[in-house]
Amino acid sequence: MERAFSHQALLYRDEHDYQAGTVPFVLDGLAREEPVAVAVPERQRRILLSALGPLAQHVRFVEMEAAGRNPGRLLPTVLQAFVDEHAGQPCRILGEPVWRGRSEAEYPACVQHEALVNLAFEGSSANILCPYDVATLGSGVVEDIEATHPTILDTEGSAVRRSPRFAPVEAYQRYNEPLFAPPEAFVIPFDLDTLSKARRAATEFAARSGVARERLDDLALAVGEVCANSVQHGGGRGELAVWSKDDGVVCQVSDGGKLADLLAGRRRASIHQDGGRGLFLVHQVADLIRTHVSDDGLTTHIHLDRS
Repeated sequence: MERAFSHQALLYRDEHDYQAGTVPFVLDGLAREEPVAVAVPERQRRILLSALGPLAQHVRFVEMEAAGRNPGRLLPTVLQAFVDEHAGQPCRILGEPVWRGRSEAEYPACVQHEALVNLAFEGSSANILCPYDVATLGSGVVEDIEATHPTILDTEGSAVRRSPRFAPVEAYQRYNEPLFAPPEAFVIPFDLDTLSKARRAATEFAARSGVARERLDDLALAVGEVCANSVQHGGGRGELAVWSKDDGVVCQVSDGGKLADLLAGRRRASIHQDGGRGLFLVHQVADLIRTHVSDDGLTTHIHLDRS
């Protein structure tokens, strides 16, 4: 009998809670001979390695701080990649996308990622457990956790409960927040004839702002793809704004388009498909992608660190 999809949140408050909720999840998967992947921050990875001992060699460990730096990478390159690798059999993933140190800009993207997990894996047999350190993150995150996970495991009560607020699409839309460029931003209108000029101007601005040379190609690719989407799907033109931040630069692309498919850019790109790879590539090279859809159009923020 094929197992139903499960997307559960674990609420923990200390290391004891963490082990009590995560270790049995991993051990049960190994006992059932299911493929198990663990994508957690480094501190939690060390806890699990110690608790699992020799059994850890049978688990796929993923460096969450790197793989999930941009939450938009997680669905295609971590979760979906692991599920596809083991197609036809149940598998389980321990994934912790939110940790202390996530910025205010990153957190909304994390909530939207968790919301989209439910859409991406509906009908599959994947078993996904997402730990949340509610002692560190604060009680305010619980409403978002309950909105994006159908069931909750609270180690304090040692019981699984159904979420009273489960509404992933509504959670995604709640963080469809307006995005703005600051007054000091360098603004470049563009259309089909000036696409390359806009991309070059953004790259030169990033270079002057101290972005490492090896990252300038990433910026050029991301800006080029998003601006090309503006021309193709956003009314034939758009506006690019670029500005510096403490650790890098942000590029804002605004146009008259819409984002009809919430999973655009979040699916694995096939080498055989004719199109649709652009947004996927943008998510792979950027350190953070934020979008806002309004009645007036689409705004995208591309964050790129200096190194």
